[in-house]
Amino acid sequence: MIVDKLADYITKGISFGGYIGVFFLMAMESTVLPVPSEIVMPFAGYLVLQGKFNFWVVLLASSLGSVFGSLLSYYLGLHGGRKLISKFGKYAFVDENHLVWTEEWFRNKGEKTILFSRFIPVVRHIISIPAGIGKMSLPKFLFYTLAGASIWNFMLLYAGLKLGSQWDKIHTFSSELDIIFIIALLLLITFYIWKHKKRGLKNRT
Repeated sequence: MIVDKLADYITKGISFGGYIGVFFLMAMESTVLPVPSEIVMPFAGYLVLQGKFNFWVVLLASSLGSVFGSLLSYYLGLHGGRKLISKFGKYAFVDENHLVWTEEWFRNKGEKTILFSRFIPVVRHIISIPAGIGKMSLPKFLFYTLAGASIWNFMLLYAGLKLGSQWDKIHTFSSELDIIFIIALLLLITFYIWKHKKRGLKNRT
């Protein structure tokens, strides 16, 4: 029911907002806000099929929106991430050592991480924050975010164009994959917490 209402708001936003609507929805999608690109882009593809949108202008608007939203998250991580971790990190078993590791990771593997994260459920919504915390090079961040977002948006836009009135099947299928991925991610987090606690008990003995 919530997903149906969200899809209704998104489709109305695109219908009335046009290219600007696509821009802002994809900007929201690239932050932590629950706006699925699997609804935005296929529906835009359907409107391309109807002759209401131009394929390449939609792609440009969506990709620029993705970069804009990612940039907001990047600066959130860059300027506020360390303060939050210093204050609340202990509750999530995150400390200064993890910050150093994050910086090294994005210094050495940031390009691949940003590029491929655009294709991973959940991760693509939040990856820009650790990139900011890790102080990834801004030009590299922008380039690989634009590249990954453009490829992802192109695939969804093209799929919506081909599926036509059945564009919503993409979101139905992707939702099932998202659930599987979220469960796997929760299990991984649970394992990490358990391992961290176990290591803490060993250090005390």
